Amino acid sequence: MEDLVLNWDLGTGGLLVLAAASIALLLVLIMAFKIHAFLALMITSLLTAVAAGIPFNRLLEAIAFGFNPTLGNVMLLVALGAMLGRMIETSGGARVLTDKLIGRFGEQRAGMAVGVASLLMGFPIFFDAGLVVMLPIIYAVARRLGGSLLSVAFPAALAFSAMHIFVPPHPGPVSASAILGADVGLVLILGLVVAIPVWYLVGVLFGGWVGRRYDIPVPSILQGTPDEEREMESNPSFGRIVILLALPLVLIMLNTGLNMFAATQEDPDAFKAEPVIALLRTLGETPVALLITVLVSMWLLGWGMGKRGSLIEKVADSALGPIASVVLVTGAGGMFGGVLRATGIGDAIAESLNAIGMPVILAAFLISQIVRIAQGSATVALTTAASLMAGVVVDAGFNPVELAAIVLATAAGSVGFSHVNDSGFWLVSRFFGLDVKTTLKTWTIAQGLMAIVGFAISVVIFLVGGLLG
Repeated sequence: MEDLVLNWDLGTGGLLVLAAASIALLLVLIMAFKIHAFLALMITSLLTAVAAGIPFNRLLEAIAFGFNPTLGNVMLLVALGAMLGRMIETSGGARVLTDKLIGRFGEQRAGMAVGVASLLMGFPIFFDAGLVVMLPIIYAVARRLGGSLLSVAFPAALAFSAMHIFVPPHPGPVSASAILGADVGLVLILGLVVAIPVWYLVGVLFGGWVGRRYDIPVPSILQGTPDEEREMESNPSFGRIVILLALPLVLIMLNTGLNMFAATQEDPDAFKAEPVIALLRTLGETPVALLITVLVSMWLLGWGMGKRGSLIEKVADSALGPIASVVLVTGAGGMFGGVLRATGIGDAIAESLNAIGMPVILAAFLISQIVRIAQGSATVALTTAASLMAGVVVDAGFNPVELAAIVLATAAGSVGFSHVNDSGFWLVSRFFGLDVKTTLKTWTIAQGLMAIVGFAISVVIFLVGGLLG
C-alpha cells in the first residue's frame, strides 16, 4: 500500500480525529447495537477507508492489506493449536499434567507454575502460537482450581506477551536493534531484565487481582463431546504430554538458533540456502513445527494407544468448527488496523512527535506508544519509532547499554494499551471468553501497565548505562 494516494489530505489532526471516530463507531456497533464483532470490524474498516479518501477502486485492496496476512498467520496457528489442544484434552492428557502440577507445586502455586512454563516457552515462540499451545493446560488448571479463568490465563498470556515484546529473537526487538545499531546479544540479556519483572508485576500481581475481580468461566472451545472424550480417554503418561509441549519448542528453537548463527556468517543468505540448513530451518518454522507436533500427538495419544483412525480424524475435525469465529474476528481486527496503517496515520503522528524535541528515550517511547494506539500493530509501532529515531540516536553517540535501553523503551511503547484495532486483542477476547468491555478493562489495562513498567525499568538501565559509560 506504499503507492496509495488518498483523494484528500486530512493532515495529522484530521487523521487523529478519523481514527478516534472509527474506534468509537466500532465500540458503538458492538456494545450498543450488539452487532457481531466480525461484521462490525468489516463495516468500520470500509467506512474508515472511504472517509480517509482511499479511492473506491482500491477499497478491497485496503481492507485486504491487514486482513489477508493476519488471517493467513493466525489461521494456521490457531487451527493446528486447536487440534493439538483437542487431542490433549480428550485423551485426558491435560488432566494428567494438571494433577502433576498441583501435586508438585500445590493448588496455590499451580497458576504460577503455568506462568513460569509460559515464560520459558515464550523465549522462541511467538505470542499467538505459544498461547494456543498452552490453552488446554490453562483451561485444565483453571477448571481444577475453580474460580476465574483469568487467575491462570493472565499470568500465562502476559508471560508470552512480555517475551515477545522485549526479548530477541522475536522480530520487534531484533528489527529495532538493527535499525538503532544496538547489540542484539546485549538487548537479549537486558530484555530479560525488563521482561521478567514486567511479567511478575503485571502478569502475576495485577493478573491475580483481575482474576479475583472478574469471575470468568472456562470456555468450552477445546472440549470434545462426551462420546469423544469417553472413547479417546487413555490417561497418557506425564512424559508423553511433556514431549508434546516440548517438541514445538525444540523445533522452533532450532530454527531460531540457525537464524542467529547465520547472522554471524559472511554470507548469511548462502548459509541459509544450504540444503540441510534450509530443511532444518523449515522444520522449525512455527506452522510446520505445530503440524509435526499434531501428527506426533495423534500417534502418542491415538494410534499408539490403540485408538481407531476414524475416531482420531473425528476429534481433529471437531476442533476446527469452534475456532472459526476466533480466526475470522482476529483477521478482521488485523483488517481494521491495516486500514488505519494504509491511511498513513502512524507515520504522520510519528513525524509530528519527532519534530517536537524531547529526551531521546522518552521520544522513542511516546512515538512507539501513540503509533501503537493509533494503528494497532506492535511491530509496526516499534519499527516506525526506531526508524524515525535512528538519525538522532546515531548522532548522539550513546554507549551500548544506553542503545539497548532505548530499544527496550521503544519496545515498551509498542506493547501499550492494546485495543480494538489490534488482532491480538481479539485473540485474547475470544479465547478467554471475554466481551469487548471486559477485555478493555482487563487486557488493555494490563498491556498499558506493561508499557509503563517496561519504560520505567528501561530508563533505569539507561541511567545506569550513562554512569558506566
